[in-house]
Amino acid sequence: MAAARPPVTVALEWKGGLRFAGTGAAGGELLMDGDSAAGPSPVQLLAFALAGCMAADLVHILTRSRVPPSGVRVTFNGQRAEEDPRRFVRIGLRFEVEGAVPPEKIERALALSRETYCSVWHSLRPDIEFETSFALVDGGA
Repeated sequence: MAAARPPVTVALEWKGGLRFAGTGAAGGELLMDGDSAAGPSPVQLLAFALAGCMAADLVHILTRSRVPPSGVRVTFNGQRAEEDPRRFVRIGLRFEVEGAVPPEKIERALALSRETYCSVWHSLRPDIEFETSFALVDGGA
């Protein structure tokens, strides 16, 4: 049985307007802006979190499979409901993977991330339509 991880702790401090400075327990700081003027909005940060979680899983799984990519770029495209709370109803993630990585390894890594490992995805509502795709660029197998 895996050891329990400590809880995730973050703190926000209001900086005026709709801006908040955020810090995590391990350090690091970001500025969140509900108006998206001085920094990413909370919804944009959620998009960053999902894309980042799956990208980290992808790199980790491919590296452990001995086919490390030489580069990865992810594009998030999310459609939101028209009415409040304007939650995501459809999400698409497009992964561009560089290096000599077999496409079937990329597909398997993305499936493992989505089905098993990505804690951000598993923390979201299950009725969101979710699609991933990828392109192998620069030296594909």
